[in-house]
Amino acid sequence: MRWRNLVRALKQLEPSTSISRHFRSYSTELQQPQLSPDLVRIMERRLSAIEHRSASLHNLINQPEASPAEYARANKELRKLSGCMDLISHLRTKQKEIDGLKSLMSECPEDKDMLDMATEELSQAIEEEKRLQSLLLKSLLPKDDADERDSILEVRAGTGGEEASLFAMDIFKMYERYSQKKGWKFEIVDIAESDLRGYKEASAAISGVGVFGKLKFESGVHRVQRVPVTEKSGRVHTSAVSVAILPQADEVDVQLRNEDLRIDTYRSGGSGGQHANTTNSAVRITHIPTGMTVAIQDERSQHMNKAKALKVLCAKLYEIERSRIQISRSKLRSEQIGSGDRSERIRTYNFPQGRVTDHRVGITHHAIDDVMQGGNLDVFIDALLLQQEMDAIASFSSSIDTS
Repeated sequence: MRWRNLVRALKQLEPSTSISRHFRSYSTELQQPQLSPDLVRIMERRLSAIEHRSASLHNLINQPEASPAEYARANKELRKLSGCMDLISHLRTKQKEIDGLKSLMSECPEDKDMLDMATEELSQAIEEEKRLQSLLLKSLLPKDDADERDSILEVRAGTGGEEASLFAMDIFKMYERYSQKKGWKFEIVDIAESDLRGYKEASAAISGVGVFGKLKFESGVHRVQRVPVTEKSGRVHTSAVSVAILPQADEVDVQLRNEDLRIDTYRSGGSGGQHANTTNSAVRITHIPTGMTVAIQDERSQHMNKAKALKVLCAKLYEIERSRIQISRSKLRSEQIGSGDRSERIRTYNFPQGRVTDHRVGITHHAIDDVMQGGNLDVFIDALLLQQEMDAIASFSSSIDTS
């Protein structure tokens, strides 16, 4: 159902690039799995290796001389392989059925009724084989363990002065509305307002099923082209806003030692009214080994501000560790945010023309108001996730060919 909705949405897009056409083609393939013979050949080599490894592990745990440590390691690896092995078993059964039907058809070339029945069953068996191959291919593709985690959203005004701050507020609220539509919890962590009540910086904690996996490609510079409220001559200005999406971490992922933290408290600033604070409730936490600093003043309670600051700090430290381990598949916050310059854009929001263009997948959506209300963002998000899958398939193919 998800891919049918994507195909319908694609009809509204501007078919201006080969990536857009490739996206349409691949979306259709996902409804009716079609794997190239070369890819099937490559995958079969990997499946054979998995079958051989599973057999070796079973032999090991059946050896009386196996040590408890070896037994435990083998059992743990077998559990990891169990899902894939179940699919392989179903695939092998289906392939035997296909071979049997082909043999039957070659043995009874004159029996029309038998041929008709065997042809129909063969067609169904081949479709099931393709489905199982597609499922197995997805199970073999690299996975990001952080995809199921909650996220920290950070939005920062870049080039463009007050207009950038106003658009930062619009982008922040766009993700808030999108989260609400997804049924996720959106908790504001901190907001630093500009003179015109835009957002110089804003952060939020987003919780729900698969949040980081869905939002991770939103990191980068978002460019806006529109007439600012401060512009009297009606001239269109270009501004930029930086977005970072970080996976949330817990105590198991990041261990913060008290001696590594410097915690300062101070009086909250703000625009007055409900933002005024006469107590030292604002909290600044510095992680001494890295020099990383997080300051939160959104809550009246010092305790709550400290808890939020620690949550953000853990997420940033966890992302640094992820980057060290998986440098090719994740980026540091500084790389995600960039300098905030207009040229480092991933997406452009053109209000005079009513369109939003994602420059990474080369598609344009002509309903900017819907996007800013948190609707139709999936057109871009699903396209980016699909591109990731396509890249993973290409990487999978090349890695096997060079091995």
